[in-house]
Amino acid sequence: MFADTKAKVIWVLVPVISMGLLAALPFVIATVKGVVRPIVPVVYGAATVVAIAIGLSVDAIAGPGNESPIPGFFLVLLIATAATHTALLDTEYVKFGRK
Repeated sequence: MFADTKAKVIWVLVPVISMGLLAALPFVIATVKGVVRPIVPVVYGAATVVAIAIGLSVDAIAGPGNESPIPGFFLVLLIATAATHTALLDTEYVKFGRK
C-alpha cells in the first residue's frame, strides 16, 4: 500500500492532523488501489458522521456553561482508531476487510 516509511507516516498522520474529519481518506485511497473492500471507507465515513453528530448533540443538550467530555472522547477515539487502522493497512497480519 505504501511506497516507503515516509509515505506511511504521512498517511497515518492524515486522520490525526484533520482531527478525524478525513478519517476515511486513507481507506478510500486503499480501495482505489485494490487493497481493501469498498465497505471499509463507507464504515469510516459513517463513523465520522456519527462521532460528529454525537459530539454536537451532547454539546447542545448540555447547554452553555455545562461542558461535557463526551464529544472530545468520541473524537479522540475516532482519530486513534483511524490512525491505527491506517498503519495496519500495509501489514500481512491483518486479513479482515482485505481483498
